[in-house]
Amino acid sequence: MQFINRHLEEKLSRTLKRGKSVLLLGPRQTGKTTLISQYHADLELTLLIAKIRRQYEADPDQLIREVQALKNTNGKIPLVIIDEIQKVPALMDGVQYLVDENLGQFILTGSSARKLRHNNNINLLPGRVIQLHLDPIALGEIEAPYPPLEDLLLYGSLPAILLENNVISREEELDSYVDLYLEDEVRAEALVRDIGAFQNFLQLAAIESGKIVNFDKISQDVGVARTTIAGYYQVLEDCLVAERVEPYVNSKTRKRLTKSPKYLLFDLGLRRLAAKEYSTLPDKYLGHLFEQFVGLELIRWSRLQNTKPSVHFWRDLAGPEVDWLLCHNKNLLPIEVKWTETPTYRDAKHLELFLNEHPSTNHAYIVCRVSQPQALSKRITAISWQGLTSILNDWHKQNLT
Repeated sequence: MQFINRHLEEKLSRTLKRGKSVLLLGPRQTGKTTLISQYHADLELTLLIAKIRRQYEADPDQLIREVQALKNTNGKIPLVIIDEIQKVPALMDGVQYLVDENLGQFILTGSSARKLRHNNNINLLPGRVIQLHLDPIALGEIEAPYPPLEDLLLYGSLPAILLENNVISREEELDSYVDLYLEDEVRAEALVRDIGAFQNFLQLAAIESGKIVNFDKISQDVGVARTTIAGYYQVLEDCLVAERVEPYVNSKTRKRLTKSPKYLLFDLGLRRLAAKEYSTLPDKYLGHLFEQFVGLELIRWSRLQNTKPSVHFWRDLAGPEVDWLLCHNKNLLPIEVKWTETPTYRDAKHLELFLNEHPSTNHAYIVCRVSQPQALSKRITAISWQGLTSILNDWHKQNLT
């Protein structure tokens, strides 16, 4: 299987050519280091290396002196790459000074926004430092033929996993990721005192991924306060491990729309290992994973757009629901997900209901496993998961015209 270039690469290069600096955020192993390796930096720091990290922790202003010396020597603004900037958040003050004084251009990478956000530096110099986000491989970045859908649901789409053909090696890589990154680094950022409670929470968060969150139930299951569970979820979100999806609640007729969010773990392979599940799962469970897969694809696609649509879901407590909903300005795209090769109009009943209640929305889709698109009604089409990106691109172009 071959991959085209990461779609974010064009936006990154365009941003740097404009003279801007970049803060590139993304979970570990999504390919940030590979993406920036094409750029020849005048100074490159990797803060994962303990010796380098300690050096700049002890003297953060060293960065200012080094960049000033480079500019004086070379007579041009130096390009500086700092990998995992959140490891020494004090460096952000120096970065801000150097950018503000036009003394340096930066590519900063980070796998957590938590420490940066707590220092109120996540949005430093808006318009000068552009924040980008790198996700695991999206469907639109994979050249045909696609991997089997079941592989994407069970093993996820981290670059190293997709490129690994050996199933045992995939399992080992994912297991190591959960052990070394989720349970150690994320827990450390949370300053967790009760390690057992956090590990139990992490497993439950993985199992409950894609469902409307019930803080009270998880609180009872883990045995800690509801506020602690909410705090744990915030840690996962800050560490870029969980995606928070808000419900769509705009309605003139319905008064009982759910207002609780969903959380999706950012990669389905990691989700499975964190949930301590095997690679053989029943079809009914694969359907739930398929719904999460489509949701993650929508989030990844949305981030790559210049005018970013938002991703939601719609659910009435009385029963009707739509799995996913893209919203751009006032334009909506409802999407239902079905684990079937033979969709029927019955699968579209909630979509039809939504369209009737939102007359400005003229079409909806069922994403399933059909080989070719099928018209289930004048306004609802069943499409293959492989055609999802094309549908999204067409919808977005229509909204921009």
